[in-house]
Amino acid sequence: MARLNPENTELARELIGHYPRPKSALIPLLHLAQEQDGYVTDEAMVHIAELVGVTPAEVLGTCTFYEMFKREPVGKYLVNICQGIACTIMGAEELIGHAEDALGIKVGSTTPDGTITLERAECQAACTEAPCLQVNYRYRYRVTDEDFDGLVAQLRSGALDAEIPPHGTLARRPYRQHMPADRRNGPGFIDGAGEPVWIKRHREAAEAQGSTS
Repeated sequence: MARLNPENTELARELIGHYPRPKSALIPLLHLAQEQDGYVTDEAMVHIAELVGVTPAEVLGTCTFYEMFKREPVGKYLVNICQGIACTIMGAEELIGHAEDALGIKVGSTTPDGTITLERAECQAACTEAPCLQVNYRYRYRVTDEDFDGLVAQLRSGALDAEIPPHGTLARRPYRQHMPADRRNGPGFIDGAGEPVWIKRHREAAEAQGSTS
């Protein structure tokens, strides 16, 4: 387990600077921690808490609210098979059973080689393409048993590495979005007193409304 490394600590500070309040950066920072280690470690949550000025319990509360954040190690590829109504009608349960047999594991487990973690998922909002699944949140539609076997073979061979990065990777660098300093700290965002302009406008409007009531 690890805190954010020096490179990610620098990036974390940049991300925090995009928000009027440090606490607002919690979700991007959790994604950053998961990208570093493949899951969110206890040490990383403590580090994030220090960076944004909240308690580790508050970071944990945010982390555990969202399904995409994992608190334990998972495989390089997280395969989520949808079990929504449409997918179930179209054979999702049978597909899950086949996946368990093909991988030699049960749902919620990881293959011995650490390549694939198999999970069920609630509706993935692709009901017309049932049954569907996601690999590290990248969709596959109308999946048959044969499709699944082919997908696993491609994942293990590395044939899909350019399309599907390891679990936790939110964006491929250097394509991560950065806000130029002149936009982040300049006129129109932060005023001369260091207050975010949009907060200042809301405060002034509330004060003006209060003075007329």
